[in-house]
Amino acid sequence: MAAFTSARPGEPTPAISDAHKGPTGVLEIPQRFLMGPGPANADPRILAAQSLPLLGHMHPPFLKIMDEVQQGLRYLFQSDTKYTLCASGTGHAGMEMAIANLLEPGEKIVVGNNGIWGTRVCDMADRFGAEVVNLQTAAGTSFSLAELTAALEQHKPAVLFLCQGESSTGVHQSLAGVGEACAKNGTLLLVDTVCSLGGVPMYADAWGVDAIYSGSQKCLSAPPGAAPLMLNDKALQKIKSRKTKVRSYYLDLNLVGDYWGWFGSRSYHHTGMVSMWYAMREALAIVSEEGLEAGWVRHEQAHKALWAGLSEMGLHPFVADPKDRLVTVNTIKVPEGVDWAAVCKNAMDKFSVEIAGGLGPTAGQIWRVGLMGYNAKPANVELVLAAFKDGLTQQGFLKA
Repeated sequence: MAAFTSARPGEPTPAISDAHKGPTGVLEIPQRFLMGPGPANADPRILAAQSLPLLGHMHPPFLKIMDEVQQGLRYLFQSDTKYTLCASGTGHAGMEMAIANLLEPGEKIVVGNNGIWGTRVCDMADRFGAEVVNLQTAAGTSFSLAELTAALEQHKPAVLFLCQGESSTGVHQSLAGVGEACAKNGTLLLVDTVCSLGGVPMYADAWGVDAIYSGSQKCLSAPPGAAPLMLNDKALQKIKSRKTKVRSYYLDLNLVGDYWGWFGSRSYHHTGMVSMWYAMREALAIVSEEGLEAGWVRHEQAHKALWAGLSEMGLHPFVADPKDRLVTVNTIKVPEGVDWAAVCKNAMDKFSVEIAGGLGPTAGQIWRVGLMGYNAKPANVELVLAAFKDGLTQQGFLKA
């Protein structure tokens, strides 16, 4: 092979070093059953969609796919709003997009904090210059409407944040009546649905939710990389009437929304995640074909089957109140004397099953089992139960 010479006259051409040569060969990935809090296993149909030929990010056929994604999100959120899109990034991108756009420096946010996601919103809102009211309740519990109403009336915040599905604790936060209470106090209701959207009921318009963000990699059975988001007219008006620029150019919904056609035309903002939007289009088509209610029922049935088996083994839920238990991320108390990490390791080594430990306020106290999207089915529940039974038998908690 002829030696390479620089295309620019006079530019030095040192010898290429192989000391840090990149990987070679075909990538091989082990098969795992991802039964933790996420990501969940992706539906093969969705993975196949990602292998389709690339389109240009401003080509009409690709813009049509973006339109289909928006329509699918309206069904998923149960909203008539025009203002839906996917942020280019994981659920954290959706969180930061919502906070960056809905809050201006000095404005107040009340954060319903009962786990790691409330803690992160407090941190994030503080970084954007907001005044943060950290409304806390014990891990494993939710907020009552009375508690939330009292906080709204006392603080009159610009935004109230709630996490519908708190994956660090396994709590399902009720939204009944909260939107109405927010409207009475001039507050926008922002809801995190990263591990709940598609797995439990969400009626954005009927419940008066002003803004929602989510993630692609959990109940929607797609890979990580997309953050579904919606705003209603009131939330969009708040963004359009800002006195200061959104501090993040990449996440500015005035600009990103224009790329998604919110304002009647489309202009380039960033290169859309072409293959990821293919995946989201397929994920939302699968949701529509199954039907939202059927999907919610399937997740509920998987949850009940899991707990029937776990209860027979003498295991107990971390969330005491049954109405507060999240069906998509199930949290299980670690019995005294049991090595929780050893159970997780045995599940992976022997069954190729991921079972997660606690996170944040629940670290070392619980196991977390995700039943989300493609994974919320009887065969996966049976595999998780077999892994628990084997691991607990090895430690003497169950008799052989």
